[in-house]
Amino acid sequence: MNTLALRACLLVGLTGLMVANALRAAQPTPQRALLAISKQEHRLAVIDLATLTIVARYPVGPDPHEIATTPDACTAYVSNMIDGGGHEIDVIDLAGQKAQPAIDTGPLTGTHGLVYRDGKLWFTAQGAKSVAQLDAATGKVDWVMGTGQEGTHMIQLTPDGHRFYTTNMGSGSVSLFDYELVAPSSAAYGFVPPRREPRLQWVQTLVPLAPGVEGFDVSPDGAELWTASPATGQLFVMETATRRVSAYAAGLFGANRLRFTIDGKRLFVSSIRSGDVVVFDTATRGELKRLHFCNSTTGIAMDPDGTRAFVACYGDAYLAVIDLASLDVVARVDVGGRPDGMAFAIRP
Repeated sequence: MNTLALRACLLVGLTGLMVANALRAAQPTPQRALLAISKQEHRLAVIDLATLTIVARYPVGPDPHEIATTPDACTAYVSNMIDGGGHEIDVIDLAGQKAQPAIDTGPLTGTHGLVYRDGKLWFTAQGAKSVAQLDAATGKVDWVMGTGQEGTHMIQLTPDGHRFYTTNMGSGSVSLFDYELVAPSSAAYGFVPPRREPRLQWVQTLVPLAPGVEGFDVSPDGAELWTASPATGQLFVMETATRRVSAYAAGLFGANRLRFTIDGKRLFVSSIRSGDVVVFDTATRGELKRLHFCNSTTGIAMDPDGTRAFVACYGDAYLAVIDLASLDVVARVDVGGRPDGMAFAIRP
């Protein structure tokens, strides 16, 4: 073969490879996907829930922690805490299959817990002892509320948007913020100000618990909040209407994340210290099973179809897939070193 012919073959081959790569890149995100972070590799993996295969990976920031997705599964957001000093939220265009420029949250540092609701991204700013709201359309923060608590870490929002909860690791507390109609009072001004009408505002209730309370979950019916102390190993169950708390000695040392099953009948607790996953019966509040399958467990995600739990094996570079019928590990997904936060992207 002469030189011209060889060059022509190489050109055709390269063109074909480029086309093939372009076609592969154009494949859509699966209709049912799980997103998982690798802190070591600074990447976000997209996992097809039907096959448990990784179909895409995207770069994220220097200290990725939690993920939130939009209801249409088109966009994912990733927080970067960096020891309370990080001020970056990564944006992944799942529909266009590319990473977008990160959002700088400025003085609101230590971005961690995330919730997306109605075009707004709620996030905790642990370094600023605050919760903030970011307008997804503009990428600008348009509301901030201080907690006055150390290590404001995780956040959940009620479906009506009129209450949110945070855990505050350094202060060992849970905050409940209610959007209430509040009348002017002499406590705020030293006198009752004239011509001031009652107005809606956020009112915080602090519930002291124990050192390090971090992961928590609210039951599907909204009636109870469960959390645990990694320092004391205690399990706490709070009635959300009365704020009444019951404490149990449960041996949950190193407790990291808690997650209810979709039906609310069981609760999973991971331990970053022991690597255990402890399963509780939520009716009896008794331990059902204690699993040990890796060195350190962190993030927990429940498949919306109610059949499986996914647990991040932080020290072993994979996600464990637990069958909820048998409570056995049935599969593993290698997502890279130090996996942690997870979220689902389910297209309507």
